[in-house]
Amino acid sequence: MLKIFFSSEDILRTRVAPAPDPMWELVLSLHLLQGRDRQPLLLEWRRSVARALRAETAAEQFRLLLALNPPRGYFPDFLTPYASREGFEAGLEAVRGTPIDLLRRDLTVLAEENELPTSAAALARGEPEVMDHLTSSMTRYRSVAIAPYWPRIQAAVEADRARRARAMLDGGPEGLLASLRPGMRWADGVLEVVDYPDSRELHLDGRGLMLVPAFFCARTPVALLDPALPPVLVYPVDRLGGLAVGAGAVAEPDGGREALAALLGRTRAAVLVASDDGCTTGELARRLAISAAAASQHATVLRNAGLLVSHRDRNTVLHTLTPLGRAVLDA
Repeated sequence: MLKIFFSSEDILRTRVAPAPDPMWELVLSLHLLQGRDRQPLLLEWRRSVARALRAETAAEQFRLLLALNPPRGYFPDFLTPYASREGFEAGLEAVRGTPIDLLRRDLTVLAEENELPTSAAALARGEPEVMDHLTSSMTRYRSVAIAPYWPRIQAAVEADRARRARAMLDGGPEGLLASLRPGMRWADGVLEVVDYPDSRELHLDGRGLMLVPAFFCARTPVALLDPALPPVLVYPVDRLGGLAVGAGAVAEPDGGREALAALLGRTRAAVLVASDDGCTTGELARRLAISAAAASQHATVLRNAGLLVSHRDRNTVLHTLTPLGRAVLDA
């Protein structure tokens, strides 16, 4: 179990990342790609990416990258720099600038339980040629495994952020932390990650915590090993039906919301519009002047059609758009 200790200042400085973190998504996707867990929502993605990597004329270029990211256990902290919150290129630049002592430390820890290729020794010395090779392979892998699916990844993270924003509005920072159940428990200033593979404590010491919602995070949240780095906790989001290139694409209607109303019916079209920023069943009923039962029924129809996703939190159900629902609404 991982226990994260908060002071009152830490609680106030806790926030949710504004968008998917490109380096975390890349690294975590490598773990899922190589792992034994055949999650149904990612099967098509795994087959497609595996085929693409095998077809690469220089498939050997991924050997070091794959070795640095085993399917289970530790992986180097330097691969997910805090700077990547500013984008993929900023993250790559931070990887290139990793101090040699940190490279050596991270790779030494990794080598304790994993066999590494000979190029890892040169990487530990910070040799520019090997570092360029690593960052080039990250760029190429991202173009194959991440970039084609980025809109879906963004939509899933945006839906999760809507949930966390609602929790913050309703309960403040502590409500936000409490909303992370059931995989995490919040009580008395301590956030417990229940199924964490190691027994660890992390004291924030006034630095706050960056919560990073991640599409490719498996069931258990992830934290950096080095307690001196900016505190980050990466946690899984609802994958909204999985990945498919072009998923969510719809034929463009002839005109605006009137066409949407003609397609879905005026009430269901209004439910879809109201769910754009997240909306509970009760709020739908109040906004549309219909009964709660009717609001729930319309939301169920839209959910079954893949246009909405619903998350229950105690006695409240929050409805948000799926990528397909957003495509229909924006068409």
